Amino acid sequence: MVPLENYLALSGIIFAIGVYGVLARRNAVVILMSVELMLNAVSLNFVAFAAYLDPDAITGAVFAVFVITVAAAEVGLALAIVIRLFRNHSTSNVDEVAALKW
Repeated sequence: MVPLENYLALSGIIFAIGVYGVLARRNAVVILMSVELMLNAVSLNFVAFAAYLDPDAITGAVFAVFVITVAAAEVGLALAIVIRLFRNHSTSNVDEVAALKW
């Protein structure tokens, strides 16, 4: 059996890559992919802790399914917003789009 620390290290690396993608990139699609990486890291933590603490229960998998469901809804809504902004401004660069500012 693989130690819990290996899963936590992998999850931390994936989450750090996602944070870097959100903070350093300006393309809206890359930012959405980075948010998905962060949500996948959280799902991995849920499953790893649930398997480590109580191997017979499926609570971690249930929480992971909820996270995946929320992620799917978030991507659908965010991609619709990005497509609308791209049609209006011909760019997906978040720095150049100021349509949501007052």
